[in-house]
Amino acid sequence: MGSGLVYQGVDGAISTIVPDVSVVVPIHNEVESLPLLLEAIASTLSSSQISYEIICVDDGSTDGSGEYLKQAAQTRPDLKSVILRRNYGQTAAMAAGFHYALGKAIVSLDADLQNDPADIPMLLAKLDEGYDLVSGWRQKRQDGAINRLLPSKIANWLIRYTTSVNIHDYGCSLKAYRAELLADMNLYGELHRFLPALAYIEGARITEMPVRHHARRFGRSKYGIWRTFRVLMDLLTILFMKKFLTRPMHVFGLLGLISMVSGTLIGIYLTFIKLALGEMIGNRPLLILAVLLLVTGVQLFCFGLLAELLMRTYHESQGRPIYRVREVVAKKVN
Repeated sequence: MGSGLVYQGVDGAISTIVPDVSVVVPIHNEVESLPLLLEAIASTLSSSQISYEIICVDDGSTDGSGEYLKQAAQTRPDLKSVILRRNYGQTAAMAAGFHYALGKAIVSLDADLQNDPADIPMLLAKLDEGYDLVSGWRQKRQDGAINRLLPSKIANWLIRYTTSVNIHDYGCSLKAYRAELLADMNLYGELHRFLPALAYIEGARITEMPVRHHARRFGRSKYGIWRTFRVLMDLLTILFMKKFLTRPMHVFGLLGLISMVSGTLIGIYLTFIKLALGEMIGNRPLLILAVLLLVTGVQLFCFGLLAELLMRTYHESQGRPIYRVREVVAKKVN
């Protein structure tokens, strides 16, 4: 997380005390929505007596969003504008916002006014019940059926079935997190939609709440059915991380063992019919299959060993343990 941020508290005073919540908003070409969004966030949190900061991350906008944010940050002590050099994608923009966030809790939401900032206090209250992540659930979505709802339903079902994390709406950007949870998570590719699954891998307590969803007021959606295929690729990454992050040899070694045993059994069979029955085996496709299985098995074992070395290097170089401690309880000795 970042450090040394000045923000405006609920009483309007300038302070450097850690705010209750950091609101992270990734932005790409949403200049018309920004004034309304900033006022809605500020009004909601101020009236709820919640100290806050707003971190807007401009992800290479070309419609003047970056310029507006830079000007607004000069006059609003509750706003920090992070301007990226080019368009990196929503995952990178959210990662940048998380990096600069100072709040005890972090809330993310979209900049298109479809998420309602008035739901933020409700998510934070749920977080205070002991959860590490509270995900919004857009039960009544105001989006197109073909280009948004259909791919979303497909993606949500696939993710829910594969990861065993029972969240109905992975694509909802309105989520609340404990800051220490995000400190342990690194985002790449399109992994922002898999944050509940990544949090589950870290041992987080996760729940979801119904939230409001409004029709888009300005511009057009940047999502479509084509994103479903990118979700599938990242889903494979999440599945591997969930099951074999600290023991990759278990998957590569098992597959290699199956391949080598199969190749060996086929080879024994071919040897038998060659020596015992005197049949020709040089022109049999089964011989090629046996050799292929043996070679593939050796390669899979090598991949497993390399993956084990990479995982050890990853954890040891960053000082990351292979476990996460929720709390330590011990009796005090006088």
